Amino acid sequence: MQRKERRLRIRRKDEVPEGKAYMNPSTMAELGITSEIEVVIAGKKKLHFSSQTFDKVPPNEVWCNTDELKTLGVADNTIATIRAREVSTSV
Repeated sequence: MQRKERRLRIRRKDEVPEGKAYMNPSTMAELGITSEIEVVIAGKKKLHFSSQTFDKVPPNEVWCNTDELKTLGVADNTIATIRAREVSTSV
C-alpha cells in the first residue's frame, strides 16, 4: 500500500520541543499520520519526528524546533516531502 505524501514547508519555531513536529490536524488526517512523520529533503536527507496536532499551524507547514533544525542543517522555509513514518514489521 502506498503511503500518502505532500510537499510542505518546514518552519523553525522556538516553542516546539526537540524531537517533535507540530502539524495542522486536517493535514495529519489527510496524510494518515498518527504519531510519527518522515521528512525527506531533496530526496537525500531523511529525518524523523514525533508529530503532534496544533491548530495554529497553517495547512501547508510543519513546525520544528529551531536549534534542532540548525544542527541538522535545515533552513527555515525549506520545502520537504512529508509522510507518515513507515512502521517496520520484523518477522
